[in-house]
This record gives sequence, C-alpha cells and structure tokens, in this order.
Amino acid sequence: MASLQLYPKLITDALMNVRYPGTGKNIIEEGLLADDLRIDGMKVTFSLQFPKERDPFAASLVKACEMAILTYVSPEVEIKGNISTIFAPAKNQVDPENPLPGVKNIIAIHSGKGGVGKSTISANLAVALANLGYKVGLLDADIFGPSMPKMFNLEDASPVADENGKIVPEERYGVKLLSIGFFVNPEDATMWRGGMASNALRQLITEGAWGELDYFLIDLPPGTSDIHLTTIQTLGITGVVVVSTPQPVALADARKGISMFMNEKVNVPILGLVENMAWFTPAELPNNKYYIFGKDGCKNLAEELNVNLLGQIPIVQSIREGGDEGHPVACDGNTMTGLAFTQLAANVVSATNYRNENLAATQRVHTHK
Repeated sequence: MASLQLYPKLITDALMNVRYPGTGKNIIEEGLLADDLRIDGMKVTFSLQFPKERDPFAASLVKACEMAILTYVSPEVEIKGNISTIFAPAKNQVDPENPLPGVKNIIAIHSGKGGVGKSTISANLAVALANLGYKVGLLDADIFGPSMPKMFNLEDASPVADENGKIVPEERYGVKLLSIGFFVNPEDATMWRGGMASNALRQLITEGAWGELDYFLIDLPPGTSDIHLTTIQTLGITGVVVVSTPQPVALADARKGISMFMNEKVNVPILGLVENMAWFTPAELPNNKYYIFGKDGCKNLAEELNVNLLGQIPIVQSIREGGDEGHPVACDGNTMTGLAFTQLAANVVSATNYRNENLAATQRVHTHK
C-alpha cells in the first residue's frame, strides 16, 4: 500500500460519500470543499468552508470526511487532524440578550429522573396548546436520548436550511419541531462531552428558523447538568413545568430539580408540577382507580412548596401507543386522555399568564420608583 499514488480525484471521489445533514447533498455538490486541497506523499490536508459564521454540523462533517478517506482511499492516508474549518464572517448576529425575539413564552419541561414520562408530557402538551389555537414550537433538548422524532412520526426527517442559513423546523400536528435526533444516526449512541452537547443545543435554539411563537417548549434531559445551565444562560425562560410520578423515589429527584431552578443564582419560576402515571383505570372498570405508584405524591409536594399542580395524568395504554406510533393522544381532543391534556394545556396557559402579569406589575412598581 506504500506504493499507492494519491491524486486529488481519489480524495474528492471519497468525499462524495459524505452528505451535509442540512440538505442531504454530498459536500462536493454543496460546495463545502475549499480550494486548498494539498497532497504530500500520504499526507492530505484541506479545509471545509461554511457559508455561515457557525455551523452545527461542522465537527461531525470533519469526522465523516476523515472516515470516508480512510475507508474509500486507504487506511494509511495521513488525514486525522489535517482538516480545517473556515466560517463566513459574522453577520446579522443573534442578540445574546434575546435570541428568540419572535417568541412570547419559553417553557422548559423538566424531570428529576428518567422514565417518568417527561417527553410524553412535552409532546402532548405541545399538541394540546396547538389545538387551542396557539403557535407552538418544541425543541427536543434531550441530547443523549432524543425521542420526539419517533413521537411525531418524523424519524426520517432531514431539516434543511433556509435562504438565511437558519435550520427550518419540521412541522407536525401544528407544532414546529427540532431535535438532535434529526442529525444523528438513531442506532448510534451520542458520545459527546458536556461542551459539545451544550454547543449543539445552543445552535438548535439560536439557528432554528422558529419565527413567531406563542409558546416555545423545551424538553430537557432528566437531572441537572450542563444542558440545563446552557438553556438558562441562553434564554430568558418564562417558567418550568416539572414532571414526576407520585412515587417517593421520583419525588426526591424532582425536589432536586426544583431546588436548582429556585436557587437564587438561577431564579427561574416554577409554573407547576404534573403528576404522570397518577393512577391506572382498566377499560372494563372505568370508575376504578388503582394507585400503582402511590397516591397524590405530586399534589402533596405542590402544596408543600406552594406551587401549582397543573394536572394528574393517568396510566392509559393509548398514551403509550400514541407515543410509539407517532400520533400523540392529544391530537384527539375529545377522548378522555385528549381532554386531560387539553386541561393541562389550559392550566399551563393560566399559570404563564399569571406569572407574566405579576412580572409586569413588579416592573411597573420599580419604574414608578
């Protein structure tokens, strides 16, 4: 293999196997290969040039280019660490104080631990708000376990960029949606360090073409991490909806999350709690309630912390089926489960309006002083 003679076409042919996630075209068609390709024996260097000042796919494209050359040319090519990235000069920069100027309310959906149905609540709440006539966006910020593509039957979606270089959200059931799941292989684990995950999230927020929205919901990963701090630092969050089951082990973790948001250095309002899996009612016994995970755990915690109990959602087979089939039950607003999410949405609207009215009143007092 040492006698292999490298020449530019070998390299460009290999790079035609690398596709830009934003459009689906290969990077040669996309015009991302700069004109600085150099070959020195088995050493290859070149740059990828991007038309924007930042690009959420740059790092993954560099790795994909390295892999393509090592696979389609030769594993002996010296390419790792030899690909540079060039970005266009910054223009029309996002206002760091208000990166989403067209959005009225930004609501984070949080859970202290995984497995309590936070994403299910997020998906159905978004659809229910849209059914009430609001303009709704949903960001799947669960970088390591994105589930919204499946819950909205958008697993094959590939968002594209608009004429301004913004990522156009997918739209389904009246909800605009972006997820890191659109840009990674769903069968592969996302092995990113905290900084990479935070940067990806920040770019989905600030580089998404969200437009005008009444409600922008963010489905956060469970727990407390860099992702949560990035969200708080990037956006002026209106409030947080905390999801938990009524069992003590889930409530203990919910308390930690609430404590983080209520910390004086964070100071993000808690709009209220949602008790998921509150009880089980068999279809053949519609008047019976079985409290599998305990009774009124979130209700009691809400009373203790003096916050709203926004809703209690039962364990119903159709809710699970709706998520797995990509058709949230909130789409059917006249069913028992659909009505439960409609009421939850109405309660979130009320809590948001109350928070905004209090904030406006406080600001008027300070202005008069």
